[in-house]
Amino acid sequence: MMIGFSFVFVFLMWTGVGGFRFDNLTQYVNSHEEEFVKTLRTWVAVESDSSDIGKRSDLHRMMDLTAEKLRVIGGSVAMVDVGVQALANGSTIDLPKVVTAQFGSDPDKHTVCIYGHVDVQPAKKEDGWATDPYQLTDINGNLYGRGASDNKAPVLAWIHTVEVYRALNIELPVNVKFLIEGMEETGSDGLDAMIVAQRDTFFSDVDYIIISDCGWLSRRPAVTYGTRGNCYFFAEVSGPKKDLHSGVYGGTVVEPMTDLIGIMDKLISPSGEILIPGIREAVAALSDEEWKIYQDIEFDVERYKEDIGISELMYNNKVDLLAHRWRHPTVSIHGIEGAFSAPGTKTVIPAKVTAKFSIRQVPNMDPGVVERQVTDYLNAAFSKRKSPNKLNVTMVIGAKPWLADVNNPLYEAGRAAVRRVFDVEPDMIREGGTIPIAKTFEDVTGKSIIMLPIGGFDDGLHSQNEKISRYNYIEGTKLFISFLHEVSQIKKR
Repeated sequence: MMIGFSFVFVFLMWTGVGGFRFDNLTQYVNSHEEEFVKTLRTWVAVESDSSDIGKRSDLHRMMDLTAEKLRVIGGSVAMVDVGVQALANGSTIDLPKVVTAQFGSDPDKHTVCIYGHVDVQPAKKEDGWATDPYQLTDINGNLYGRGASDNKAPVLAWIHTVEVYRALNIELPVNVKFLIEGMEETGSDGLDAMIVAQRDTFFSDVDYIIISDCGWLSRRPAVTYGTRGNCYFFAEVSGPKKDLHSGVYGGTVVEPMTDLIGIMDKLISPSGEILIPGIREAVAALSDEEWKIYQDIEFDVERYKEDIGISELMYNNKVDLLAHRWRHPTVSIHGIEGAFSAPGTKTVIPAKVTAKFSIRQVPNMDPGVVERQVTDYLNAAFSKRKSPNKLNVTMVIGAKPWLADVNNPLYEAGRAAVRRVFDVEPDMIREGGTIPIAKTFEDVTGKSIIMLPIGGFDDGLHSQNEKISRYNYIEGTKLFISFLHEVSQIKKR
């Protein structure tokens, strides 16, 4: 009997059933660091720019690489056709397939779904990169390359998490699914419809959805519980049937550009106050609990100014600054189409000009309501000018904000995982940007969502010299290993 008991005890310890073998798992990560970096180097070398249809074959190859990596470690993998992309010339091109994978289907375990993307922003060496953007370059422990942080390293860290468990013959503490797309940087074409179509199949047994497509706020690890939405507008003013010479016609016509600048000036005050009625009134009040969260966050206002390269901010204290970065709406004017912007001089009166601006959305704003408020307000402002020109306002993007409950057990699991790996309490943060897929997942599947970032605050996403540090990549993999264990400890309902 003792022999049998000893055998069972050893077997359970070997398979991981008897306890969480965190040290064994992290030792494996440490000993395979170079292998993990090599894989990232292979992935970064693929120019998977989703905005350039000339690189669509590279994007398809990137999806194939992702699927193959998941197959090699034992996943049940599918490549889901999500249709075609309509091009400006009326033709179409195949969208990259969405890769799904599954590891385990034990009904007694929680099931998590990892979302990520492997497409990237455009990058050229001549844009100001210090290194070749598609050749991963290790400089002082930082791994430079396009997509290194956004989002190839986080995706690989999740895949390596599963790989480590399986390599050590340790049973995964939860069932794990993956959903990896290739069009995130250009709006996730086809993904919303795919999620709706698979709500009652692929997502039917999913308990939690994890997104690691974001970054820390400082050197302290973070857990993200909210993002702003975005309403993007075009305001077009048209007048003459063609562009005019300012010397010949200036002073005799009401110029569209003058009208456009006039109404754009009505959107926001010099102090940053949004002037559109109803916008600020819709914003949820800052609770005492949220104020405390902001107060506890590690954030250096002076360094923030230094990083941006400015001498003065709109707000001087940390709480006000973070609140207006994350949980207040903002108006940003991005550009004017049709205006002369090339080097040199050109004395032209544009016949038609289109301003492009956006309003970041926060709870409890609704994009449909904001669209009416903005359209009515600008039409009224334009009417007061008594101009013969015509104004047309359209909203081209209406993405809702996403906000989670930080008291959800999923977030306690995230905090516990950070404490185990980094020995600190994480910053609980929100993102000022928009990750529309989070709200889509929430609305369609009804599942709880957490954003668990491993990217650094200085990784330069979408910019020149994007990077992820070896530290964040490797310790981030350990964080994910720990997180799966913590999720397994949540009581099933």
